[in-house]
Amino acid sequence: MNEAVDCILREAIPSDAEAILELLNETAIQTDFMILGPEGIHLSVEEEMKQLDLIYDSLNNVVFVASVNDKIIGVASINASTEPKVAHIGEVGIVLNENYWGMGLGSLMMEELLLWAEDTDILSRLELKVQERNSRARYLYEKLGFKLEAVMERGVKDGEKLLNVCHMSKLI
Repeated sequence: MNEAVDCILREAIPSDAEAILELLNETAIQTDFMILGPEGIHLSVEEEMKQLDLIYDSLNNVVFVASVNDKIIGVASINASTEPKVAHIGEVGIVLNENYWGMGLGSLMMEELLLWAEDTDILSRLELKVQERNSRARYLYEKLGFKLEAVMERGVKDGEKLLNVCHMSKLI
């Protein structure tokens, strides 16, 4: 799918839990760039609802969903600790249904995360991990100001292959 679509990007709410879990399980078998595999995510809808409720009320955590025709097709998040010494560090995650790759939606979701992070008084550092071979994602992150800090050799296993993982960060 490379045609234009109307996409709504908004903060996730607990009632999105089931659709988010469906997306994560669906994308887990679409690409081998995710840590999640065909085994899927091991959370119940109720557990996901509780997490989304806590995140919604958090000052240094956020989950955004991207939807097309009322179907969630992407999730972007910042996950930070409540521990005071590390509460300023947020881990970035992004998942997008492969049918919507190449349309600029990944960039849109990342830009929205960055705007949200810059508006907080807590976050001052964002981090992410990406497989070294995922050149499209790495290009996007570099374009948005993330810098490579380290490469973890054999950081993820895909079948019998041991693959490198890049640790990237952006100061905000």
